[in-house]
Amino acid sequence: RVVYVSASGDRETVVAPNGYSLMEAAINNGIEGIDGDCGGACSCGTCHIYVDQEWADRVPPPSDIENDMLDAVERRCDNSRLACQIKIAPELDMLVVTVATS
Repeated sequence: RVVYVSASGDRETVVAPNGYSLMEAAINNGIEGIDGDCGGACSCGTCHIYVDQEWADRVPPPSDIENDMLDAVERRCDNSRLACQIKIAPELDMLVVTVATS
């Protein structure tokens, strides 16, 4: 399960299989603000999210490629990530992320 928080603070919990990316789970469940234009290739930044600080140390760190792509997004923060690069796993059950606004 993943909790997506909108810019207005609305929360939506979705269930998706382990191994799916947060982007795939968002798109399959109609989460607004996550487009995934590149299909998960880490080349567009349209799935920019903020990982809740409580979870920041529990998600794998960004790769160099993801870091480079994050340099191109608006409003990058320390907890910015691309949803296409984080895979759902049992240890991330109830992960909380906020959808970035453009």
